[in-house]
Amino acid sequence: MRRASLAGLGAVLLLLAGCSTGSTSDDGAPARPPVESASPSAESSEGGSPGGDAGDPGDDAGDLASLAEGLARKGDKPTSDIAPRDGEVLGGDVSWPQCPRGMGIPQKQGLAMPMPLPEAEYVVLGLTNGPGFTPNPCLADQVEWARTHDVLVAAYAVSSYPDAATLKRYGADGPHDASTKLGRLKNVGYQQARYNIGTMGKVGLLSPIIWIDIEPVPLFEWSSDLRANAAVIEGVARGYVDAGYRIGVYSTPALYRGVVGDLTLDGVPEWRAAGHTSRTEARNRCGPDWSIQGGTAVMGQWVEKRRDQNITCPGIAADLGQWFHRLR
Repeated sequence: MRRASLAGLGAVLLLLAGCSTGSTSDDGAPARPPVESASPSAESSEGGSPGGDAGDPGDDAGDLASLAEGLARKGDKPTSDIAPRDGEVLGGDVSWPQCPRGMGIPQKQGLAMPMPLPEAEYVVLGLTNGPGFTPNPCLADQVEWARTHDVLVAAYAVSSYPDAATLKRYGADGPHDASTKLGRLKNVGYQQARYNIGTMGKVGLLSPIIWIDIEPVPLFEWSSDLRANAAVIEGVARGYVDAGYRIGVYSTPALYRGVVGDLTLDGVPEWRAAGHTSRTEARNRCGPDWSIQGGTAVMGQWVEKRRDQNITCPGIAADLGQWFHRLR
């Protein structure tokens, strides 16, 4: 596989990303799962086009990035208040589909789907309302749900290909060479990451890792140029890493290749989808046959009881503090 040329990435990418957006693929990509109340987001632009100011991620984003760097410096040491477990640990993941009906951008409105099962010990929270630059409109409620139910948390975000207006707006804003199309696409990806960090800051969400959801985004399709798509993802990855976050990939091998081809992000950890199958199949996805880009298998995901459910892969439960945070 072709390796991403991300400045400073190799030294930091010792770790981990999100989920599907409402459709199921032939190889088992799941439907996306969210809270009872929230107010419509003022940051969603009219018509559902990517909107928001990625260059200004919010007053709290800098402090949040500093906290994330602190977690990253802990390396492979467990978080002190997250006890080691044996075997598999059950969890879930949620995003805009759990928002109240009608909330969100026109193309991706809440479905009032249920939150994780009572026995779930962690939840991975989605930061976007489908495409990049569109925040999950009820993320604050979902963070509060996790705090109230004392479940561990992590974060994921869907990445997407920019339209012409988004490319023009953000293509020159970032660390990459804006004189080339690939450089501009990397800058857009970089700003998608900054926007998501700002979203986390606004709701007080801390995560030791951000999962990068790489799959088709219905109604906000990737281009047919796999190299161009990969450039966006390289920019996204650098945006998180530059802020001190660990990153990982959420996808399936087929969906990943269909979007970014042979791109590999130095074999970052993987969260592997099994779709509408079973816990047994999700466990099976932890095996080497389902490697996405050569990384450690952290979770397997399947859809059951109208929920995205997850189990930890072998060995992961012994050090949950690498992957999840306990909210205060």
